Amino acid sequence: MVDRPRYESPVERAIREAQERGEFDDLPGAGKPLRLEYPDDPMWWVRQLAEREDLDFTGALPPAVALRKEAATFPGSLLELRTEESVRTVLEDFNRRVRRDRLRPPDPRMPPLLAPTVDVDDVVEQWRALRASSQPVQVDPPVTTGEARPRRRWWRRRH
Repeated sequence: MVDRPRYESPVERAIREAQERGEFDDLPGAGKPLRLEYPDDPMWWVRQLAEREDLDFTGALPPAVALRKEAATFPGSLLELRTEESVRTVLEDFNRRVRRDRLRPPDPRMPPLLAPTVDVDDVVEQWRALRASSQPVQVDPPVTTGEARPRRRWWRRRH
């Protein structure tokens, strides 16, 4: 029986030649088992990659889960909004997106999951209370006529 030459891909050949030159000798961790932070998780490498690269996978979540996560941040995520009208606009937009998500046909591979709408008035009240407790009361100091400096007009300022 004649032995046929075994096909060796360029990658396999490069690895074999590097092994013969000893380039893989004395590498750190050689002969030691891999350290797995998630030993029972088949997606451990994805979690490790996400942590190492600081990746955000919220865009890959099913819409109902993403909406539930967003609702869990209310009213704290609304603190940067200055007016009650803008808070109401954000919350009404959220409720509109929840209703639109409910109209989508369910994915047969996923369990049925619905995101709840939020009570706009209730969240606005929570926002008001949170905003009032997080902002210090600003009191203007009293100004007497003798201490007040005359304001200079912006066009007359010279350096």
